[in-house]
Amino acid sequence: MNMIPSVGLGFWQIKKEDASRVLKDGLEAGFRHIDTAIGYWNEKEIGDALKGSNVDRESIWITSKVLAEVKTYEGTKKLIDESLERLQCGYIDLMLIHAPKPWSVMNIPFWPRYKKANLAVWKALQEARDAGKIKYIGVSNFNEKDIENIIKNSGEVPFANQIRVHIGHTQDKLRKFCKENGMVVEAYSPNGKGSLMKNKKISSIAKKYGVSNAQLCIQYALQLGTIPLPRSKSKNHMEENLKIGFTISESDMIELSKIKTL
Repeated sequence: MNMIPSVGLGFWQIKKEDASRVLKDGLEAGFRHIDTAIGYWNEKEIGDALKGSNVDRESIWITSKVLAEVKTYEGTKKLIDESLERLQCGYIDLMLIHAPKPWSVMNIPFWPRYKKANLAVWKALQEARDAGKIKYIGVSNFNEKDIENIIKNSGEVPFANQIRVHIGHTQDKLRKFCKENGMVVEAYSPNGKGSLMKNKKISSIAKKYGVSNAQLCIQYALQLGTIPLPRSKSKNHMEENLKIGFTISESDMIELSKIKTL
């Protein structure tokens, strides 16, 4: 399978004890795009559910991510093999560098960007891809300079950049840069970590289309040209999140773009 499904099921903050059930419910709801990470600490439970599923492996797209704290070639090679062992799925469709810097220093503006270290991680990803362990490789939470470092020094454009995109936080400049370089943009937290579910303006526009706030947020992310990754532990909500089938008008897209959020 080479086409990435347009909406994914996110597993960030899904606890180990819930992950297998959430994966099972997600597959039954119709999700065929699963987004996890080594740092979510639920790969083993996802792998167990995948192994016990009747859904054909080739029809499922699985994304995982290398720990942001590991910035070495050998360390990354080890992490990839361990991730494959936990997921029990033969290969990983997309493996990302989770962040350009360790999380402990991620929000310190003038902290070094780990340029050489990220290239070492990237080399390990390339070799794993070439060995058939991974289908595609990319990045997450990378800005323009971080991506340029990869492109300039490896001669390869990452397949995707997974970043936070939702109403009120659209990262227009970065999305444009990714698009111009032929990269897929995945949108995590398309519902604003739940903060957009009670927004009165969003509720008013959602009512016009006869949809929920969550459905409107997901469709908004789709119309921005991104792949939204909503997270839910409820099977009913999962089914709802896949029932899009409407188009937000240009005027309403403009109205939604005016909403300010944190």
